[in-house]
Amino acid sequence: MGMTPKSGLFLGLSCVAAIAAVGSVFELTSGAPDWGTTATAIILALSVPLSGACFYAAVKNSES
Repeated sequence: MGMTPKSGLFLGLSCVAAIAAVGSVFELTSGAPDWGTTATAIILALSVPLSGACFYAAVKNSES
């Protein structure tokens, strides 16, 4: 019961998506996002569930 390469990939993707979500929140709260409000909000809306889904997939993959 250890980390497989596949679960490591999912965990890495989860980390990148979580960093994108935090960055998007900071950009939106600054008042003037570099890529515009719409694009930053879309990145935030996609990265939050992606982070959770990848983390769940990493945990499930490491169990089997």
